[in-house]
Amino acid sequence: MKLKEIISNEIQKRVFLLGNEAFARGFIEGGGKLATTYPGTPSSEIGNVLSKVAKEVGFYFEFSTNEKTAFEVAASSSLSGLRSMTFFKHVGLNVAMDSFITSAYIGTIGGFVIISCDDPNMFSSQNEQDNRILAKFAGLPILEPRNPDEARKMVKYGFLLSEKYGIPVFIRSTTRLSHMRGIVQLEEIERVKRNQYFNKNPNRFVPIPANARVLHKNLVEKIKEIESESEISDFNFIIKNGRSYGIITSGISSNYVIDIVIKYNLPFDIFSIGFSNPIPKDKIKNFLESYENIIVVEELEPVIENEVRVLKEKNNLKTNIFGKDDNIFSTLYEYNPDRVKNYLFKFLGKEKERKIFKIENITPPLRPPVLCPGCPHRATYYAVFKVLRKLKIKDAIFPSDIGCYTLGIGKPFDMADTCYSMGSSIGVACGLSKSTQQKVIAFIGDSTFFHAGIPPLINAFYNKNDFLLFILDNGTTAMTGHQPNPGVGFDGMGEVAPIVKIEDLVKGIGIKFVKVVDPYNLSETMNAIEDALKQEGVKVIIARRECALIRDDRLRKEGVIIKYFINEDKCRNCLICVRQFSCPAIYIENDKVKINEVLCDGCGVCSEVCPFNAIEVIK
Repeated sequence: MKLKEIISNEIQKRVFLLGNEAFARGFIEGGGKLATTYPGTPSSEIGNVLSKVAKEVGFYFEFSTNEKTAFEVAASSSLSGLRSMTFFKHVGLNVAMDSFITSAYIGTIGGFVIISCDDPNMFSSQNEQDNRILAKFAGLPILEPRNPDEARKMVKYGFLLSEKYGIPVFIRSTTRLSHMRGIVQLEEIERVKRNQYFNKNPNRFVPIPANARVLHKNLVEKIKEIESESEISDFNFIIKNGRSYGIITSGISSNYVIDIVIKYNLPFDIFSIGFSNPIPKDKIKNFLESYENIIVVEELEPVIENEVRVLKEKNNLKTNIFGKDDNIFSTLYEYNPDRVKNYLFKFLGKEKERKIFKIENITPPLRPPVLCPGCPHRATYYAVFKVLRKLKIKDAIFPSDIGCYTLGIGKPFDMADTCYSMGSSIGVACGLSKSTQQKVIAFIGDSTFFHAGIPPLINAFYNKNDFLLFILDNGTTAMTGHQPNPGVGFDGMGEVAPIVKIEDLVKGIGIKFVKVVDPYNLSETMNAIEDALKQEGVKVIIARRECALIRDDRLRKEGVIIKYFINEDKCRNCLICVRQFSCPAIYIENDKVKINEVLCDGCGVCSEVCPFNAIEVIK
């Protein structure tokens, strides 16, 4: 990450930026004054950049406690006249949905841009929803950048469009665009000072039914007006070579289509759409009239394709349209050049390109994600495993949540029986405690607890549920890159912030059984679990130990290096450390248990696990 380039004042300078860095640059160039997010891959780098440069550039940035709050902070700032932006991964929009839909009615004063980073192929997500559908449902303009430079341009354009029509503007990114690098040509950073004042207007900002009816009508009229912007937008362009067929495409798919058509000299003219809602109807109608056969290539859902089919019917055109409905293109997973090439070849009835190299039929070994060496969550899972075995409880249920600890699903722990969404572990535990007689042990992380865990925990206490909740507090938002949360003592501007203590918050609800343990101390943790499982009601154990990656970094800076080894004179090959604890640093070689010194981070929990004291510190 080259922060100096992202905030550079050198106009026309060409820099090589990540798509997410380009979004941040667009916010800065466009005179953005407030940005918010809840971190989530593939959107996280936008916030990581803005957090580091906010003070120097002169805007406000925050990591909010969840996406709904992030959305409301940015939307209300827009109403006060500031150019504002909020962004999150695609499922974050589900959390913000209630305010998101209404914001289209209320509109904007200062420019307001919403970036949704969708995750085709679910590289780091629980689903692969196409959020263009939700933006269309809300009635918002949609922009789909093809490369990092367009990402920068579209944020700036989004501010202008938002202010011109008084409407939030939705930008859809995907994992490939957010994480690709490309040339970005810098433009001047706008430094206009805007009036920061909230002028009351309850008829517009308070959508009680009488107002909402008017506001909805206004929204419909706005989106109709914005059609003219889409018709003349430079983000919608045609590459015409006098070919036989037409392709309509959008976003990252446009890059694949253009490359494949040029490389294989395929007979297609291309209409690339970057401003996709409202679609440029006249332009598309003219394009349809020029060809007997048209293909629509877009990632995930047939959003543009459906619009094109409606246009065809309304205008009584004879053009044949091919896309998802014709068993040629798939609604599943991420597109890439090979997939697009195969789709186009299939349409043309051509054989797949002959392979130049012989590909050996080799199945690569599976590499499932695992908890890091030294991860305190592993120690917690091990402690739960040991106590359940001691108490002969065989059918406990483990609702899990979104975070590193979802990896408790893996062997040998098998401690993730459900996982819906952020905060869902506690709500699910509520239901299971009412519907079964089995022991229920739920797991949630500290950041996820602040995000969406508090309301269901209040629900659990209020409705007299019976389960044990583990709050795994590693002092960071680990999975998305160690962003801060209300429990860590600093904020998104890098300033000292008050700490919200989880135990005080839980006790404030009224829950009596609240214990804080260090998961590296196995006996302390196991005693707390055993006590909890013998009592009725809602019990909370906070397993507090810093993330192993943060600990490793801290110890390296302090010059502290601790490594463990197996003392073969003491080892009895019981394999408890391998089969029950399963740290990636421990392995078997020639029937002997070994510790990989490179992977070992010196946490020492394995030495507590060994019943023969055979795991010792290297001196």
